[in-house]
Amino acid sequence: MDTELFPRARGEIAPGAVHVPDWLDAREQRDLLDACRDWARPPAGLRTVRTPGGGTMTARQVCLGWHWYPYDYARTVVDGDGAPVKPFPAWLGELGRRAVTDALDAEAARGAAYDIALVNFYDGDARMGMHRDGDEKADAPVVSLSLGDTCVFRFGNTAARTRPWTDVELRSGDLFVFGGPSRLAYHGVPRVHPGTAPPELGLTGRLNITLRVSGLRSASGCGS
Repeated sequence: MDTELFPRARGEIAPGAVHVPDWLDAREQRDLLDACRDWARPPAGLRTVRTPGGGTMTARQVCLGWHWYPYDYARTVVDGDGAPVKPFPAWLGELGRRAVTDALDAEAARGAAYDIALVNFYDGDARMGMHRDGDEKADAPVVSLSLGDTCVFRFGNTAARTRPWTDVELRSGDLFVFGGPSRLAYHGVPRVHPGTAPPELGLTGRLNITLRVSGLRSASGCGS
């Protein structure tokens, strides 16, 4: 139950970057969580991402539509069990276009054929360093949906990983969309607040579902 005196306000964090609090209602959050649990199962399930330098990401990940690995796309889990990537469901693409329409406008959503989902799971100690979503061949807005624990989402600039940036609190059900002049802005998650998920959701940790348009045409193999 919401005990806040005032509802959290929608905010434009930068040109083309908009935060919409409580965009997913309780039922939509439960439905999306159920889907994430199915996607996390092997084959091509939740995995630890290893970087070319030998490091590992603390957030674990599963992909839909195209499999992302640093720093490219493939149709199979080339850095894991080798299984074909799980399909990207049509309803998720519709959700992405609705999100862009609500956050930006209908024109920004027009023709956005979302075909990639990156689902990241954060436990209380997980972080995500500042990075850009720059491996796609299309410039459609990125859609980010949050489930579970609250996090600090750091949204920066397009020139460097350093300041200026803005820290935004993302809670379960929140939507964040960035496109246009902010499409290639650096962003990251410096902190997760454990134990802040809605109890009725039954989730320990945080899930972030990021939707993208690949712009890739290859039916198999690497997308580069």
